[in-house]
Amino acid sequence: MDCCCDPLTLTTSINTLAVALAENLSEEELLLLAAILEQMNRTLITIAAQRDLCANLRKSKT
Repeated sequence: MDCCCDPLTLTTSINTLAVALAENLSEEELLLLAAILEQMNRTLITIAAQRDLCANLRKSKT
């Protein structure tokens, strides 16, 4: 994945998406979506940390 976009454009896009989603969700739906996205965030961080650790271990063995 190419992650070389303008950081300001990226954050503006994320903000715009959040506002658009929130506009059409009830409070309960919004809270549930936020909880789901938070869990996804933590899971992705865990996966990235494990990949980084494994990559570093492989590098140190060679």
